[in-house]
Amino acid sequence: MSRLSFSHTLLASFLLIAAILGGAAVGGVLALEDFAARSRDRAADALDYTAAMQQLAERSVDMERSARQYLVLEDPVLRERFEQARSDSVAALERIGAIGAPDISALIAEWLAAARAAAAVLDAGAPAQDAPAEAAPADATQADAARTDATRTDATRTDATRTEAVQSDTARTGAAQAVLARLAPLNERLAAQIQAQIEGDAHQLLDELDGNRRALARQVFAALVLASVLAAATGWWVLRPLNRVEAAIEALGESRLDQPVKIGGPADLRRVGRRLDWLRLRLADLEANRARVLRHVSHELKTPLASVREGVALLEDGVVGALSPQQGEVVGILRHNAQALQERIEGLLGYNAAVFDARSLRRRPVALRELAESVVAEQRLTAQARGVRLAVAGDAARAEVDEEKLRIALGNLVANAVSFSPPGGEVAVTIAARPGRVDIDCTDQGPGVSPDEAERIFEPFFQGSRQPVLPRHGSGLGLSIVREFVAAHGGRVHLLSGEAGAHFRIELPHES
Repeated sequence: MSRLSFSHTLLASFLLIAAILGGAAVGGVLALEDFAARSRDRAADALDYTAAMQQLAERSVDMERSARQYLVLEDPVLRERFEQARSDSVAALERIGAIGAPDISALIAEWLAAARAAAAVLDAGAPAQDAPAEAAPADATQADAARTDATRTDATRTDATRTEAVQSDTARTGAAQAVLARLAPLNERLAAQIQAQIEGDAHQLLDELDGNRRALARQVFAALVLASVLAAATGWWVLRPLNRVEAAIEALGESRLDQPVKIGGPADLRRVGRRLDWLRLRLADLEANRARVLRHVSHELKTPLASVREGVALLEDGVVGALSPQQGEVVGILRHNAQALQERIEGLLGYNAAVFDARSLRRRPVALRELAESVVAEQRLTAQARGVRLAVAGDAARAEVDEEKLRIALGNLVANAVSFSPPGGEVAVTIAARPGRVDIDCTDQGPGVSPDEAERIFEPFFQGSRQPVLPRHGSGLGLSIVREFVAAHGGRVHLLSGEAGAHFRIELPHES
């Protein structure tokens, strides 16, 4: 058996629900943090790739400019500028190559091959060392002739060399331009590939964001469902015993002391149930003692009362001598009050028996309209003697009730209505089925009940100030018995306000 108390159960449920919802929240925060970190990394990579691509484009332009100038001027400084620009370009390509895409790697390899080819073209045209001079002839004439021939030969050779140099420079320039011209399209293709890679990464991040959002939604939904189930289970575990406690208190208030009080759930609520059951037993003992004392007192009262009535009867019969008119009047008062006291004692005993009998019900399905017609038939002779009409109307509803006790309750209402109705009046009994209950209305055209006395009309021995014109004999217990029997069924009887006459309504619980 569980030893969890009410407070412990609520605390444990609260902590479990908080843990479930907190776990879902922490999972969502971690997922968002991971997505944010990856987004920052992708953004930094995109900026790095863009900067590297911009550097590659700038250094490609520097390479082409330096190569053209070098081909014209043959200045080693320009050749060094070309190599520096190519080195920076290679560094930028290494940063771009970190992407690792096959298409980008192929383009980088092609770009590097074009750069090496351009460098090879530039290296192919480097200037050679000057050849050593030939020995001069000894003879002056021969020397002059030799110089003349040499001059002619040099002129011829110079023209040929110039022609070859021009042709070679033109070829080198064309080859270098052809090779360097390949770099710009390669840069554009690299830029397009990098842009496509960045866009692909962005779409991938968006897809991951959608996936994380759906996963987070599923986690939150699952957490809410689990928390709701846990809250419902806790509510059932706690509220069900509370409802039983409420029902037990209501039963004790209505003197239904024959039903044991059994409360489950948390330990403290079970202790409350045990105390309520102890209270039930205590009230049952007190009620039994009260009934026993009432029976003893009634017996003790009836014995001397019988002697009083017998003595009054002897006086009226003149056993002790003739009575004067004044004495006869006093004897009449004694006889009337002795009879009234006898009726009160018998009514009290009957009411006590009715209250005790109301605790045990023998329920079965009963057609309420047929029951009402049977009760009206029993009162028809009395109603005809008073000139009162009786009518029954309404639905043919059926309910689980104790037929005999409900017959007594309804009979008391009808008899009370007949007693208060004036000659020519009408008493109507109406049955109406409503959601969750059945209403039995009893109306008459008598003097009604004073508004100030509406709350006390169901008290034992209470008789209202508005009495019928015709003489009426009653103990004032009829409506009290009606209330006891109706309450035993779990219903209620009450007086409705109206313009004329009295309107009583019995409400019985009913499952349609």
